[in-house]
Amino acid sequence: MDNVFIAEHPLIQHKIGIMRSKNTSTKEFRDLVSEVAMLLCYEATRGLPLADKEIETPITKTTVKEIAGKKLCIVPILRAGLQMADGILRMIPSAKVGHIGLYRNEQTLDPVEYFCKLPTDAAEREIFVVDPMLATGGSAIAAISLLKKRGISRIHFLCLIAAPEGVKRLCQAHPDIDIFIGSLDERLNEDGYIVPGLGDAGDRIYGTK
Repeated sequence: MDNVFIAEHPLIQHKIGIMRSKNTSTKEFRDLVSEVAMLLCYEATRGLPLADKEIETPITKTTVKEIAGKKLCIVPILRAGLQMADGILRMIPSAKVGHIGLYRNEQTLDPVEYFCKLPTDAAEREIFVVDPMLATGGSAIAAISLLKKRGISRIHFLCLIAAPEGVKRLCQAHPDIDIFIGSLDERLNEDGYIVPGLGDAGDRIYGTK
C-alpha cells in the first residue's frame, strides 16, 4: 500500500514502547502522546510545498524557504485526538483546528457522530485528521467521509497505533488519503481492541479508568 507510512524512527519506537506499559502514569502517557504526535507530524508534512521568500538577515538580504500558502488544519477525533492535536500545534502553531466527535457503539463497534465543527475555509486547507488508535477503522472512515461530504479533498490521517484490519478497511474506503502510523500492531482481539496495543488511549490520557 503506497499510501501507508509506518514510522521507523528510533525515538518514535522508544516512546511508544513506554506508552504500552500499564505502569506508565497518566501524566507521562499524556506527554508521550503529544511528543509522538510531533514526531509523526514531521513525517506527515515532509511533502508540503515550499515557496521562496526574500528577507534581510543581520548581515545581508537573502532568499529563504517558507511553507507555501500556510493553509493547514488539524482535525482531532474527540476525545483522544485532542492530545495529539496539542503536540502538532507546538510544531505548527499557525494551523487552524477543527473537531469531529465520534464514539464507538460497544455492541456493533460502529462509530456514532455527535459533533462536527470545522473552519469555514476548511475545503481550501491541507487537513490532518488525528486519532491515537486505528483499530477497526470505523471512526477514521466515518470522520474522513464526513470531511469529504463537506468538499474537503486534501486529507491525511495520523495515528500512534494501528491494527492491520483497520488499515485495510481505511485503505479500501479511502484509497486517496495518506496514512501515517507510529506502530503497526499484530491484530484486533474479539472485543475490537488492538493487540498488543496500549489499552484505551482516551482513558489513559484523561485518567478515567
